[in-house]
Amino acid sequence: MNCVILQPSYIPWRGYFHQIYKADLFIFYDDVQYDKNGWRNRNRIKTRNGPIWLTIPVLHRGSVSDKTPILEISIDWSKDWQRKHWLSIQQSYSKAPFFQNYAPILEPYFSRRTEKLADLTIDLTIKLAECLGINRTSYARSSTLGGSGTKTDHLVDLLKKVRADHYISGPSAAEYLEVDKLSAAGISLEWMVYNYPEYEQLYPPYDPQVSILDLLFMQGPEAGKMIWEKTVARELPGEG
Repeated sequence: MNCVILQPSYIPWRGYFHQIYKADLFIFYDDVQYDKNGWRNRNRIKTRNGPIWLTIPVLHRGSVSDKTPILEISIDWSKDWQRKHWLSIQQSYSKAPFFQNYAPILEPYFSRRTEKLADLTIDLTIKLAECLGINRTSYARSSTLGGSGTKTDHLVDLLKKVRADHYISGPSAAEYLEVDKLSAAGISLEWMVYNYPEYEQLYPPYDPQVSILDLLFMQGPEAGKMIWEKTVARELPGEG
């Protein structure tokens, strides 16, 4: 069984969904420490004036001593962020070829008052995966599986619990992943390579490091093929 374990993120880029597509089981890694200024609560979209960040405000001290896990991070509802995010998305993509196809599906997620950050980002990610045509992948949250240990030990424990024998990882994990522990557990390892083709964007020049929304609104039903069916001969950096 192919398995991917990734931290939940806000409207992720296409490499994140490539991993979802390749997984039989995708585990949202929600019981590890929340990282401030990461991808858990923010991402980028293209606008007429260049890329901008959409950031969900959260109630988090952000200090080194704060070990709060992702699943316990609460959204700061004192700020009117939802309306601003959806307005920015509308202004940026209303002229995109397929914006009207997906706006009715996605807009409700920008009006839900969800207490916990992970509950919102996970639900929205699964819905976006459906929009991309991903329908065979199963999902779980690491917090419900009872894994133990730190870093590689935690990952191996989770993989054993779900009886996975093949682990798919993003290249950034090479900095800390102890490959020998996976081998000892009888789990094969596959590294992702993010070789994606360019596509037409509303506001040149082309920017590969933006939310999946850009690809979805521009390519519509063909968006998935631009992730897992087409490649180019250069590797792009990316989250996960």
